[in-house]
Amino acid sequence: MKRVTYAGSDFVTGDDIAASLMQASKALAEVGIAETVSVPTREQDGSIGNVMVLIGPASQIVARDIRADGEELVDATAVARLNAIQRRLRPVAAVDAEAPDLTDWDSEL
Repeated sequence: MKRVTYAGSDFVTGDDIAASLMQASKALAEVGIAETVSVPTREQDGSIGNVMVLIGPASQIVARDIRADGEELVDATAVARLNAIQRRLRPVAAVDAEAPDLTDWDSEL
């Protein structure tokens, strides 16, 4: 689990969620825009909560490991939403590394 500190407040969330939040913040900062995101949290009573966070160029976020009772907070949907920010801002093109076989190519056609 991670304790995330942001804007004078902190919350506890899962490792993968915190990592995706940090990477989304970095991607937004690189292009100079901000976005509000929803992050699932583990509340003190063990229940699952939610926090809205504005991330972007001015974000100063710290995530640190903590020992916590209970299971790791896992939310594949939240991780996918945060990762989608990165994919949208850092598009990747697929490149075919192998050159096509042109041995049967007929230049007369």
